[in-house]
Order: sequence, then C-alpha cells, then structure tokens
Amino acid sequence: MTLHPQIIEKNGKKEFVILPYEEFTTIKEELENYEDLKDLREAKESSKHEESIPLSKVIKDLDLK
Repeated sequence: MTLHPQIIEKNGKKEFVILPYEEFTTIKEELENYEDLKDLREAKESSKHEESIPLSKVIKDLDLK
C-alpha cells in the first residue's frame, strides 16, 4: 500500500498527519484484522490441551444430516 500523508507542523515540529480517507480506512481494517488474528492465536494457544470433538460427530449428535 502506498500512503500519501500530509504532515502538519506546529512550532517547526511535525505534529499531525493527514491521510486520504480511503487510506485511513484501509489501515484501520488491516489493524482490526491483525487484532482478530492475534485474538485467534491466543484462543488457540490457550485451548491447545483441551479435548476436541470432530465436526462429523457434532453434526451427527445435533442430527443435522
């Protein structure tokens, strides 16, 4: 992704960055996806020692087929 930031200075120091809205929303979505992935990895790690049930058994037990 190519960013097109506009830097605004205050008293000669870089203070703010303005991005086109589309770039901002893309960055926001990517950060949300990263957080979701992090949460998924943490959940997977915390449950790795738990017993799992095969999907075929769940389907059969719930009489879905």
